[in-house]
Amino acid sequence: MKAIVLHEHGDNDKLTLDHHFPDPTPGPDDVVVRVKASSLNYHDVFTRRGMPGIRLNFPIVIGLDVAGEIAEVGADVKDWKAGDRVLVDPIDRVNGGLVGETIHGGLAELCRVGAHQLIRLPDEVSFSEAAALPVAYGTALRMMETIGRIKAGEKVLILGASGGVGVCAVQLAKLAGATVIAAAGSQEKADRLRELGADDVILYTEEDFVKAIYTRYGKPGRRRSGPQAGVDVVVNFTGGDTWTKSLRCLRVGGRVLTCGATAGYDPKEDLRFIWTFELQILGSNGWEREDLHRLLELVQARKLKVLINKQWPLEQGAQALASLEDRNVFGKVLVGG
Repeated sequence: MKAIVLHEHGDNDKLTLDHHFPDPTPGPDDVVVRVKASSLNYHDVFTRRGMPGIRLNFPIVIGLDVAGEIAEVGADVKDWKAGDRVLVDPIDRVNGGLVGETIHGGLAELCRVGAHQLIRLPDEVSFSEAAALPVAYGTALRMMETIGRIKAGEKVLILGASGGVGVCAVQLAKLAGATVIAAAGSQEKADRLRELGADDVILYTEEDFVKAIYTRYGKPGRRRSGPQAGVDVVVNFTGGDTWTKSLRCLRVGGRVLTCGATAGYDPKEDLRFIWTFELQILGSNGWEREDLHRLLELVQARKLKVLINKQWPLEQGAQALASLEDRNVFGKVLVGG
């Protein structure tokens, strides 16, 4: 089969198109999925570069998110058959491992996974929509609903709002009834975020987002009761030099939600803001199986839009990852189909 294969850590030139990568064969409890779409995430960039503490068995096919049709089932698989439309939960919650990292992933014509990782795909949800969901939208759902408990009337500032996690976070905050303030790097992205439901957009390329919050929503004070300036929640999964700035935007008792650190995991910290304003730092890691079912229901009901930046052919999988790494995208980057 054709596959985009990583043979060693490094830059994007370490990804190669292999026309003769071995076809997967199912074990007794496995299925082989004919990949219709696979979406890329920044985790795939980290996998290519190499992450401390994670060792890969090269060569490896990257691509965490997979949607397609079952091509073959193992001898002991009871509830699935060839031709079934499926979404794959990238986390193997029985045997351990992660698709696209320790298990060959979606940038290939075929992908072998455990049958327990499958979720039945409704006819109303396309393969492309489904493939965009697990890592980005699943992470956003857990962060915004389960961990963050965003509620009506809150002011929520979302950094990195134009990426896969960000566009979902904007929509979920809006569905919860919050006032959504999105940070964007261009007017084009700002316009699209407003169309998606953002009530306000800060162009961080033109103005400091902290000063923008102070100007539009007031500078936070130390009182604990009554109307307060600043925002209730900052969603920050970039880290880097935005971290301490995020703390300065929050009212007393405000909270920071984080599910990643795409711009740096060891930022400078200012503990004075945390204790002075009694801030809450809430981390969210991944998603649960029920989160994927809820996402499919939201998409099926057309309450949640899946934003796809571009769907690349499999042969251009390396270029697709480069476009994500350059952050020149709005929404999800897909491969295949």
